[in-house]
Parts: sequence; C-alpha cells; structure tokens
Amino acid sequence: MSIEFLITALVVVATPGTGAIYTIAAGLSRGRRASIIAAFACTLGILPHMIAAITGLAALLYASSLAFNVIKYLGVAYLIYLAVMTWRDRSSLVAAAEEPAPLGAGRVIRTGILINLLNPKLTIFFFAFLPQFVRPGQADTVPLMLALSAVFMVLTFLVFSVYGIFAAGLRTHVIRRPRVVTWMRRSFAAAYVVLAGRLALQER
Repeated sequence: MSIEFLITALVVVATPGTGAIYTIAAGLSRGRRASIIAAFACTLGILPHMIAAITGLAALLYASSLAFNVIKYLGVAYLIYLAVMTWRDRSSLVAAAEEPAPLGAGRVIRTGILINLLNPKLTIFFFAFLPQFVRPGQADTVPLMLALSAVFMVLTFLVFSVYGIFAAGLRTHVIRRPRVVTWMRRSFAAAYVVLAGRLALQER
C-alpha cells in the first residue's frame, strides 16, 4: 500500500462534505456518542459504492444517464428534506442534554447511511480512484482493492469521529445560548441546501 494512496485518501476524507456535516451536527445536538454513531453510519453508507466499483457496477451506472440521474436526484431530495427538518426543528438542546432517554441511535444510523448511499458521485469516484493504485493484470487485484477500500473506510470513520467528538466538546458552550443554537441550526440547514445544489449540478 503506497503512501500516495494514504495521503490522497486522507485529503478526500478530510474535505468537509455531507457526511462530515451530518456527523458534526450530531455531535453538537446529541453529544459524543451520537457523533460516533453518525460517523459509523456514514462509513457504512460508503460500502455499497465501493462494492459497486469493485464489481464493475459503477461502469453500468456511469454508462446509464437515467440510473445516474435517478440516484442523484434522490440524494438531492433527501438533502433538501434534511435541510427543511433541521430548519424547522424547535427541540431544546438543553432538554436533550439533561434527558437520560435513548438518543435514537437507529434514526442516526439510518440517516447517516442514506446520506452517503444516495450520492452517485461516490460510486464514480471509487470507480476512478481505486484502479489508480492497482497494477493492470495483477493477480490479486480484487483482494488489493478490498484492502484499499477497507483502509479508506477506516480513515473515514476516524476523521469523521474526530470532527464529531470535537463538535461534541463544544456542545456545552452552545446549548444554553438560544441565539447560538438558532444560528447553528440555520447554518446546517443552509449547508445541506448548498450540498444539494452542488449534487444537482454535478454531471457524470
């Protein structure tokens, strides 16, 4: 495994995107545990794209404009849904911090998986990204791509967890300030809209 792959993968993972924003939002609103769950869910959401790339399904997705656009606009719709729900959320973060009830891990996991699952660019990315680090005709091509994919997923989980835990550490400084909470929610809602717009404008 080359150092070039590790550096490239780390840069790609560390660049803030939909999954990172969701993980940070989970850390700020629900705490450290929820942020780690969100990071894990976003990592799981990458898995189908990696499988598609390795098995060659990405080639079919790339060749079919209809398939690409269907998945793309499902992703756009889901991001808009998240933006609306975040903007309209009026729940108290103070109450959430003091409430010993379960944090809804199932919902956090479902949302995190869907965020990355409904992003067709991930499939295309892995289809173009992974072969760069595999020699043509290499006997162990598939095992090597699986290993590279596993490393990418580990990096994703670790970086997202750091983002989320850092956000959770700031939680106590913002949850008792209504104006900060309102600004935070609106900022995340706006970020989801921007990401939806970027996804809608992306071409194959």
